[in-house]
Amino acid sequence: MLRVLKADGVVVRYGDRTVVDGASFAMAPARVLALLGANGAGKTSLLQVCEGFRRPDAGSVSVLGLDPWDARDLLMSRVGIMLQSGGVYPTVRAGEILELLASFARDPLPVAPLAERLGLTGFLRSPYRLLSGGERQRLALAMALVGRPELLFLDEPTAGMDTHARHDTWRLIDEVRSDGVSVLLTTHLLDEAERLADDVVIIDGGRVAAAGSPAELTAAAGVEQLHVHADPGLPVRELADRLPELVSATEPEPGVYAFAGTLAPGTVAAICGWYADRKAHLSDLYTRRRTLEDVFLTLVDRSR
Repeated sequence: MLRVLKADGVVVRYGDRTVVDGASFAMAPARVLALLGANGAGKTSLLQVCEGFRRPDAGSVSVLGLDPWDARDLLMSRVGIMLQSGGVYPTVRAGEILELLASFARDPLPVAPLAERLGLTGFLRSPYRLLSGGERQRLALAMALVGRPELLFLDEPTAGMDTHARHDTWRLIDEVRSDGVSVLLTTHLLDEAERLADDVVIIDGGRVAAAGSPAELTAAAGVEQLHVHADPGLPVRELADRLPELVSATEPEPGVYAFAGTLAPGTVAAICGWYADRKAHLSDLYTRRRTLEDVFLTLVDRSR
């Protein structure tokens, strides 16, 4: 399978401290990959290697078939990078910096429609220093997009944005992916990652702790809560004794049975089978599946 980005055993050290410890992952074309990790997990250092800002101490990275460190000049016209902050002179007007970046590209996006799409039209003549945090964030996204990149790096793309601007940015990322652009994003907003990402890589302690689609990761984590409405007064304690230790079973009100904990598919099947064996009448059954945030917190807490 074609890979727009592949990291193979990447190691990054700062003196005696290893911050990225053999990380490997790959990214397919026209997909959004969310690179997640707590502060200090090694995510930023790994991203710097992928963007060509530093050479790995061991391992290798391929971006669009090229080494991002050795072929950085060749990749600049094919890759868009959204910086989290900085990179713009305070007195430069927003429109001027977009026009300048567009002039460097072989096939740039028209500045005016891009600015309109990102809600920047009213601020194009404003100096960078007078823009709000959310406006600067939208400008940074426009700067990354104006060169019509094949691969887009987005670092905290909606930080500081209000709810309306955040959802507009999500829609724009969806459109960019539909146009065939690959997107690697970092975010601390786990609902954002679950909403946008086709694939997720979770970094913890400099290593890849988990990888897969949001659906795969949450399915593997199992169900967190199961509620069953059935005949009241069933001996649910008998069932509880047969379940894994971390699963609780109660009847908080007559005919309503609540199960909580790490409910793997086999555990859910056993619970349903127990009711079937008693020929109990089930009037309702619903679950709360673990979210990507639940998975992330479980992995991070486990390593503490």
